[in-house]
Amino acid sequence: MGDPGPVIASVAFFITVLGGILLMGPIGRAFADRLRGKGKEHELDSGEVEALRDEVSSLRHQVSELAERQDFAERLLGQARGKGLLQPPKER
Repeated sequence: MGDPGPVIASVAFFITVLGGILLMGPIGRAFADRLRGKGKEHELDSGEVEALRDEVSSLRHQVSELAERQDFAERLLGQARGKGLLQPPKER
């Protein structure tokens, strides 16, 4: 099938980016507040809940697009390898 290294690296990058988006966004802040004990004092109103739902929906859409782009790039690389179009770097 080929070298799994690039696929593993792509998946690791994808997970890192997604984790960063979630941890740095409103969901991450809400989680940190809850760990600090602030979450019990403050109840989210319906506007905040709706904003969080919109944010999650947007993130899901972005993740879906990233997954499609990654799949496309992997297919192109696989086709290029199969046709022998990718050559190793030349030694200097």
